[in-house]
Amino acid sequence: MAILSLYILNKSGGLVYQRDFTEKLNKLSANDYLVLAGTFHGIHVIASKISPVSHSSGIKSIDSSTFSLHCLQTPTGIKFLLVTDPGQSNAHLLLSKIYQLYADYVMKNPFHQLEMPIRSDQFNRQLTIYASST
Repeated sequence: MAILSLYILNKSGGLVYQRDFTEKLNKLSANDYLVLAGTFHGIHVIASKISPVSHSSGIKSIDSSTFSLHCLQTPTGIKFLLVTDPGQSNAHLLLSKIYQLYADYVMKNPFHQLEMPIRSDQFNRQLTIYASST
């Protein structure tokens, strides 16, 4: 399986969605997930500020020997963090599809409140189908 975990951060860096797609990941406490999201958000903002290129988009990926972390920041400031197997070559395509699912099943839901945790069974089902097909 290419997709290991997904995090969605609101524009202020708060964790609004987290899901693991494999059992081989260590489980963190709810507080640890929140700290992880806030820490990444802070590093992402700093990276975009210290970049020698104006209007830098910040961190796009972090690679290690055991996983790769990929980030897609939307025009509205939402960040999608995707943890994959190392060397995943099509992560940008995976993130684009996940963003499309988010737009279809979260943003078009009239009961979803912006900046609040995502609670959508349809979104979860579609993610499961998509993650299992990758």
